Amino acid sequence: MIKRFSRSRLALHPWPKPPGGQHRSVCHFCDTLHVAEPLPEGMAARCQCCRAVLYQNRPASLARATAFSVTALILVVVVHAFPFLTMDAASIRTTLNLVSAATALFDQGYPILGAALALFTIITPVLLASGLIYVCGPLMFGRLAPGAILVAKWLHKTEPWNMIEVFLLGVLVSLLKLEKVADLHFGMGFWAFGLLMVCMAAAVAGIDRDELWDRLEVAKL
Repeated sequence: MIKRFSRSRLALHPWPKPPGGQHRSVCHFCDTLHVAEPLPEGMAARCQCCRAVLYQNRPASLARATAFSVTALILVVVVHAFPFLTMDAASIRTTLNLVSAATALFDQGYPILGAALALFTIITPVLLASGLIYVCGPLMFGRLAPGAILVAKWLHKTEPWNMIEVFLLGVLVSLLKLEKVADLHFGMGFWAFGLLMVCMAAAVAGIDRDELWDRLEVAKL
């Protein structure tokens, strides 16, 4: 059963039909097996038993994923170029950003926390956004970048390690306690970090995995 949810004219290429005969799709909720066919743009396939969404052809998915990823990389530069947080306590002003926070954890004897902060909030988002651009950018024109399939597999495995929202939630909880002992001022880096979280979520959710793998299979022929 197919349900329409929106339409757009931004897609450069329709969802191609992969070779090898019929493809199958299993419902993640009731395990019902379906024949999976490429969908027109703006359509969603639903399970015939429980009505759960099996897969979707989101409008202009490749263009949206690429655009949000490029925006995320620009925001990463803004996050590191401007102060994240400024604290005034006892006539002492302290300015922090993500790099200085990770460095401070190393200096105070918490190397594991410092490394985790740098990996999950600095390195992983950059690699994830760069990987999406590398895979989706050429696919918009029906081309396959060298090693794109390997990069796509790597993106699927490392996606759960993008923990920007977890870090931001931890920061907000900590700020509730710090505001009692210091005057806090959010810098441009903080707001850019919030936008970065939104862009990364939109980039990852911008394209359905079934559609992506079908496009990769056809482009490599």
